[in-house]
Amino acid sequence: MPFIPHTEKDTREMLDTIGVKSIADLFDEIPPELMIEHLEHVPEAQSEMEISRLMRRRAKMDGSPMCFIGAGAYEHHIPTAVWDIATRGEYYSAYTPYQAEASQGTLQTIYEYQTMITELTGLDVSNASLYDGASALAEAALMAVRSNRRVKSGRVLLAPGVNPVYQQVASAIAGAQGLSFERLPAVSATGNVDFDQLPKGRDPVAVVVQQPSFAGTLDDVDRLTDWAHAEGALLISIVNPISLAILKPPGQWGENGADIAIGEGQPLGVPLSSGGPYFGFMTCQQQHVRQMPGRIVGRTTDLDGKPGFALTLQAREQHIRRSKATSNICTNQGLMVTAATIYMSLLGYEGLVNVAHACHANTVALVNGLTAIKGVTRLYDGAFFHEAALRLDRPVAPLLKALAERDILGGFDLSAFAATDALLVCATETKTRADIDAYVAAFADVMAGSD
Repeated sequence: MPFIPHTEKDTREMLDTIGVKSIADLFDEIPPELMIEHLEHVPEAQSEMEISRLMRRRAKMDGSPMCFIGAGAYEHHIPTAVWDIATRGEYYSAYTPYQAEASQGTLQTIYEYQTMITELTGLDVSNASLYDGASALAEAALMAVRSNRRVKSGRVLLAPGVNPVYQQVASAIAGAQGLSFERLPAVSATGNVDFDQLPKGRDPVAVVVQQPSFAGTLDDVDRLTDWAHAEGALLISIVNPISLAILKPPGQWGENGADIAIGEGQPLGVPLSSGGPYFGFMTCQQQHVRQMPGRIVGRTTDLDGKPGFALTLQAREQHIRRSKATSNICTNQGLMVTAATIYMSLLGYEGLVNVAHACHANTVALVNGLTAIKGVTRLYDGAFFHEAALRLDRPVAPLLKALAERDILGGFDLSAFAATDALLVCATETKTRADIDAYVAAFADVMAGSD
C-alpha cells in the first residue's frame, strides 16, 4: 500500500476545505528560483518486490566472513529469542517516548534496562540511552561542566587509551561549546597512563579513562580516579558492558568511585549490522542526576497504590524548548534498548560472566598463536580483556587485504594511531578453537607470502 493512504477524493476534500486549488499552492511562498523540477542522480522508483530483491542482493555482498575486528563494535552470540521478541509489532514500531503519556509497557522496559545498567556499572542512576558510545562521551563532558561548576577551564583530560574516534566525535559536538580535549602522557611499554608525568595545575573539569582501553589494555583506574578527584575533576569512565561481568565496576573505582560511566551498548544483543544502529549508555552518582541528559524513568504508585512508571526529572524544556534544555535526546530507547534488556534478562549474571571469560580465553589463545609467528609481537605489555594490540614488522593494510580475500576480517589497523605498524585483534565467545587455528594458519601463510 502507498505510504500516504489518502485517495484523490480525500485530497480534494481537504484542499477544498482549506480553500486552495492544488497541493502546489501550499508552497507558493517559496521563491521560484529555489524550486527544482526534478532530483538528479535519483534512480527510477521501484516496486516493493523489486526493492526487496535489491536489498537481498546487497545484503549478500557482506558475505559471512570470520570476524576478528573489535575496536568498539563486537560480534557476540545473540540468542534467537532476543530479536524474535524485539521485532514483535508492539516493540518494533514503537516510537521514542517524548512525553509522559508513553505506555506503561514502554516505560517499564526502560526502567528494567536502567536497573540492569546501574547494576553493571555500580552507579546510582541510569538514563534511557544515548545515540552511541562516542556521542555519550560528549554528553558526559558537557554534564561534567554543569555538575563541576567550580572549574571554569572547560579542559577535559583523556587517558591515552580513550578511543580516538570518541575524541573526534566529542570535539565536534562539544568543542564549539568551549570544551577542549587533551591527552595525558603514556608509558610506551604499556600504553597506559604515565603517573610520573601527570600534569599539575591544569585545572581539569573532568578526566576520562577507558577500561579496557581502545588497544585492549587495563589501566590503574583506582589510582587515576583518586588523582582526578584530588585535582578537583570529575572522573568519566568509558566501559565495555560485557567486561563489567568480571572487571571492577566504575562505581567502585578508587575511594569514591567514578562520577559518570558511559559506553557503547552494542555488545548487549545488538548485531554488528554493517555499522549500526547502536546505542550509548550513561550512569552516574546520585549527586549528579539533575545534570544527566536524556530521559529517566522512575517507579511510583498511582492513586490506588498500584505500582506504575513515569518519566521523571523532565523539564518541559526537554521537549518543547530545546535551546534551554540540558540536552534533547530522543533515540534508541524503543528498539535497541529493548533488545539489550531482553539479552541481559536471558543471560543473567552467570551468563554474562561465562561470555566474558570465554572472550578472554579465546583472545589469549589467538594472541599466543599469532605471536608465535615470526614478525609478530605484543605492542603493549600487561593484561588485556578480549582484544590486544600486536606489532608487525611490515605494513598492516596489505595483510588485512590478503586475509579478506580468504574470507577473514583480520582485525583493525592501528598504524595511524600507534605510530608503528600495529594490528588490533579481537576474539569473542563466537570463535571456536578451529576458527582461531584457521586464522593463525592463514595469518602465517600471508606473512610468509609477503616476505
